[in-house]
Order: sequence, then C-alpha cells, then structure tokens
Amino acid sequence: MKTVILCGGMGTRMREETEFRPKPLVEIGENPIVWHIMKTYSSFGFKDFILCVGYKGEMIKQYFMEMCWRNNDFTLHTGKDSNIHYYTDNNDDWNVTIVDTGPKTLTAGRISQIKKYIDGESFMLTYGDGLSNVNITELIEYHKKCGKIATITGVNPISPFGVVETQGGLAKGFKEKPILDDIINGGFMVLNADVFSYIPKEDCAFEQQPLHKLASDGQLAVYKHSGFWTAIDTYKDVENVNNLWKTGDTPWKLWK
Repeated sequence: MKTVILCGGMGTRMREETEFRPKPLVEIGENPIVWHIMKTYSSFGFKDFILCVGYKGEMIKQYFMEMCWRNNDFTLHTGKDSNIHYYTDNNDDWNVTIVDTGPKTLTAGRISQIKKYIDGESFMLTYGDGLSNVNITELIEYHKKCGKIATITGVNPISPFGVVETQGGLAKGFKEKPILDDIINGGFMVLNADVFSYIPKEDCAFEQQPLHKLASDGQLAVYKHSGFWTAIDTYKDVENVNNLWKTGDTPWKLWK
C-alpha cells in the first residue's frame, strides 16, 4: 500500500523557517520532518511513498536526489565505468515518487493529481507536518473492518492556552494547556480509490467538501488514537519537537 504525503503548502505560520525552505524540510535533529514521517511508516513495512510537492518543491526533489551521498560515506570510482559505493547500514529501501502538484493548489487538487500513481488501490494519506506514534497496522485493520471509503485518525488536541477552573464567579484553580475532549483529524488516513469520486473538478481543500460529503454519506470512519500526536505549525512547535529530540523523549520514533 502506498503512502501519500502532502508536502506542497507554503507554511505561512512558520515564516522564520519556510521563507527559505518548504515546511517538510524543516529539521528535527539532523533530518527533515518528512524523513521522520517516512521513518514512521517504514517501521511498519510501508516503504512506497508519493510526495505531493508545490511551494519550493524543487528543494524536496533535490533533498531526495542527494540523500545518499549527504548521509553516508562513499567511494566514487571515476572513468568509463564510473560508480559509487556507499558505506551505510541504512535499510530503508524506499521508493519515492515526487509529483509537482503546483505551488498554490489546495489539498484536494493535489490528491487528484496522484490518481494515476495509485492504480485503483487503497492508499494512505498524511500531512507533511504531523508526528505521531499511531499504530499504522491497527489503523489499516480498522479501516478494512469498517468497510468505509475513508478512515481518519481522530486525536484529542492539547489546548494552546491554560484553562481557569471557576466556581461561583471565583477562580478555583488552573489547568495548564489541558487535553481537549473534542476530536480533530490528525491525518494518518486510509482511503479507498473511490475517494477520487468525491473530489470535485474545482480546486478545494480535501478537509472541506470531500470529507464533509464522505461524512454525510456515512463513508467516513474514525480511528481514535490516544497516544502521542503533534502538528508542527509554528516556529515554537519546531523548537518543542527539537527539544524532545535532544532529550531523547521521542514517542514518534518507532524505528531502531
């Protein structure tokens, strides 16, 4: 099953970083966000990726074209039969298809452009800025069990603000950024090929018309995930996940 990663947005809320590079290439430790996401999927055995690029997409293409020699020692043999030998214990063995879906295309339009690479099969879809320790194997099993066209991973977000507990007009205490009861779409979706019939010809956000129509038709399942999940939307989010990486507190790191 192929994994589609949306990598084309402009990341306007992270201008400190995205002025110079696309958000999926913002680094956590020594590797970009998209690498961490791909490592999560490949730890469950899913190594066939389609990246929908747009804003500064040429930098994402360049990163993957240069990944091997940037990340490994190598010996270069020149001459008529030139070749390169890499010294690595990396066993990722990824297939990466990069599709330029346009710098200003919305998410549904990006998804519609990769239909020809799906070959009528079910596929996974996620965003290029979300990290989680969601169990991909269980997610797929849940999708198959429900028998719906689409399954999203539902997560409870953390409030960006502290909450005041009140009683009778008086403050009784505080909760520092509590986990909310509401469920949001955390990405990490599984979709049948029938989902393409829900994408209109006019460009739109996948999270709007297509998902709303799937829900109204009873074709949208929700796999609830109570473990680690975070979206990287702002520069502060980048600092937070990098601090986690430095301390070794990395729940999304499911690989050895």
